Amino acid sequence: MTLGEKQRLFVRLFADFVIWCYDNGFEFTDGEAYRPPELAELYASQGRGIANSLHTKRLARDMNLFISGVYQAESEAYRPVGEKWESLHELCRWGGRFTKPDGNHFSLEHEGVK
Repeated sequence: MTLGEKQRLFVRLFADFVIWCYDNGFEFTDGEAYRPPELAELYASQGRGIANSLHTKRLARDMNLFISGVYQAESEAYRPVGEKWESLHELCRWGGRFTKPDGNHFSLEHEGVK
């Protein structure tokens, strides 16, 4: 699958995912979607991400979760939505499974990057 095909798939899956979340009592505000490569490199140098971030390829999105109007800062709170995201496609990855959990991160794997 080409990068462009994955980008289009990601948008479609994410739209379905957000609708499912709202239908099931989970609300979000936008976090980070696109990240310029220069910013990804800066974050990587600060230990806050990787230079080859899927955000630079428009294959990742960070979302801020609210349950009953209360912001959820802990990755574990994202588990139900993370598991739903993973169930949508074999390439869907949830940051809550990363070595350093990043529960608000939802991505589509590309060239081995999650």
